[in-house]
Amino acid sequence: QLEIVESGGGLVQPGGSLRLSCAASGLDYHSVLWFRQAPGKEREGISCISTKGVGRTYADSVKGRFTISRDGAKNTVYLQMNSLKPEDSAVYYCAGAPYLPNCNLEPDDPRYNYWGQGTQVTVSS
Repeated sequence: QLEIVESGGGLVQPGGSLRLSCAASGLDYHSVLWFRQAPGKEREGISCISTKGVGRTYADSVKGRFTISRDGAKNTVYLQMNSLKPEDSAVYYCAGAPYLPNCNLEPDDPRYNYWGQGTQVTVSS
């Protein structure tokens, strides 16, 4: 059983930065997906990282602004978010897929069967 805890959300001005963390014991054996959901909108997969950390994928909406990384020693996956825009405002979740070698950006993929509780990101002046 993977118990994921996300943190790092908050209120930031446009153009600012935040770093989200996704932590869980045993996370190193999981591909991890970051996805977000804004009110009235569908879930959007924005970035994922494979179990070995070699494969990283980004949605077009965040490419060049967000960076995903993982620290195996800390069992933590990070999402560094720069140049934030108001349209990035949403609840951000991470999800883990055990032993999935190649991650994807599909939050509805049933292999992502461990989710955290989410962390709110608000980008506003």
